[in-house]
Amino acid sequence: MESTVEQKLDALIKLQSIDSELDSLKKVRGALPDEVRDLEDEIAGYDTRVEKYNDELAALEQNINDKKAAIKESEKLIKKYEAQQMNVRNNREYDAITKETELQGLEIQINEKRIKEAYLKIEDKKKEIEETQEISNERGKDLESKRKELDLIVGESEDEESKLGKEREKASKNIEERLLNSYNKIRNNARNGLAVVSVKRGACGGCFNIVPPQRQADIKDRKKIIVCEHCGRVLAGVDDVIVEEEKKPRRTTRKKKS
Repeated sequence: MESTVEQKLDALIKLQSIDSELDSLKKVRGALPDEVRDLEDEIAGYDTRVEKYNDELAALEQNINDKKAAIKESEKLIKKYEAQQMNVRNNREYDAITKETELQGLEIQINEKRIKEAYLKIEDKKKEIEETQEISNERGKDLESKRKELDLIVGESEDEESKLGKEREKASKNIEERLLNSYNKIRNNARNGLAVVSVKRGACGGCFNIVPPQRQADIKDRKKIIVCEHCGRVLAGVDDVIVEEEKKPRRTTRKKKS
């Protein structure tokens, strides 16, 4: 059997009431959940940075090994050329071998220079790793402290949250899917988490824009679901507030002079 508009409105009001209670419990946590997430992201960033530095260290060390291997190869070639010089047949061959020997000597000097530079970079990189790790460790202590604080607060309201969660699940089943999706969408977009409100003092209880008298009368009738034309919240009722008009002071008439 399809629910009446009045039943749908009552179901929405009940769901909003449960969600507001849940919001109140979560509000006690303040900014802690966001702070914990931010610290987790920050530490993950430091871990990524250290990993990158370690990859760079490995590349530098490999580069040093390659340069050392190149130096050994150059030294072998120099010995080979020196042996060949003993058996040259003319000055042209001697000069060519001498040139090759000099080139290999220059290659050794260049590789030795590159090795020194790489070692300096390794020292710098190790300092960066150490500094980053120290910052990460400090932030890790902050994270541990924040997590404990958050766990304590969550633990205190865990039973109440669980109870309200079950009530919410039960209440949600009494609302058709299309209407529930609309409610959740409005709630997610609302800063105060209110998707269902009343008209108070002639204005929407969510965005405080004026609701025309005829629209208020339609809301009171509860024959159709009416939403605020400004914020989209469901207007589920009208809170009548009698505002006494200020009494105007009586005008005094002056007697005409005879």
